[in-house]
Amino acid sequence: MILKEAIEQLKNGLAGVVAEPQEVQAMIRVICEDVFNYDPVDVALRQESELPGFAPQRIGEIIARLQRHEPLQYIVGKARFHGHSFKVTPAVLIPRPETEQLVDMIIDENPASDLRVLDMGTGSGCIAISLARALKFARVDALDVSRDALDIARENAADLKVKVRFFECDMLAPQPAASYDIIVSNPPYVCWSEREAMERNVKDYEPGQALFVPDNNPLLFYKSIAPYAAQSLEKGGRLYLEINQRFGNEVKGLLQDIGFDEVRIVEDSYGKVRFAAAMRG
Repeated sequence: MILKEAIEQLKNGLAGVVAEPQEVQAMIRVICEDVFNYDPVDVALRQESELPGFAPQRIGEIIARLQRHEPLQYIVGKARFHGHSFKVTPAVLIPRPETEQLVDMIIDENPASDLRVLDMGTGSGCIAISLARALKFARVDALDVSRDALDIARENAADLKVKVRFFECDMLAPQPAASYDIIVSNPPYVCWSEREAMERNVKDYEPGQALFVPDNNPLLFYKSIAPYAAQSLEKGGRLYLEINQRFGNEVKGLLQDIGFDEVRIVEDSYGKVRFAAAMRG
């Protein structure tokens, strides 16, 4: 099999699974890099190159898994986030581009050095690790209720050569208040009633405990995070949250009722309500 034939096999296999041609091309780039260690320039220049003997079977396995709507990031075992590659497994959510905007907002608004940062519900560690890399001499802690997720996060921190302290802790019962300048969280916020409208690659494969909240208590995690942050943040410290676009006003009201100042609801680059930010007065 030559590279051109493998790419054609992938295109045919993805027909009916992935609608957008740009997404098909992006997936083929990822697969070529993972399976053959070919970057986009290699792919363009080596169309007639003979591939290793394992290629047909490996390509067939990937196509079969994609046709079952398994996320490509789980198949190749990694995802890009904030310019770096993070290990991902079904124990953690796949990092989203929108969450990169949350990280950028924190970096832009907090230029000081030696900040103390807490990431609540760290998953793969993508937020905590990205902040540890970008903020000046920050001391970053991260917690999660899942031991499997923490194992992945620790591995990612080691691979990217940053120091983050990881703790096993339930966001619904956080430990006694510490002292932080920044607290950030991307907690579960999708209502169970919204599940059926989601893509199969999300609802069938990504960890439900990191995604869903009861319909009758959509602010479940914010009701725990916000009071903890109000106790743990230093005066002038900032809280950053990713939120469900349906509940921006409710999250804003919750933060104001607890006593936060400068409460903002922020849209993502697609114009959807996505983040909340506030300062402890």
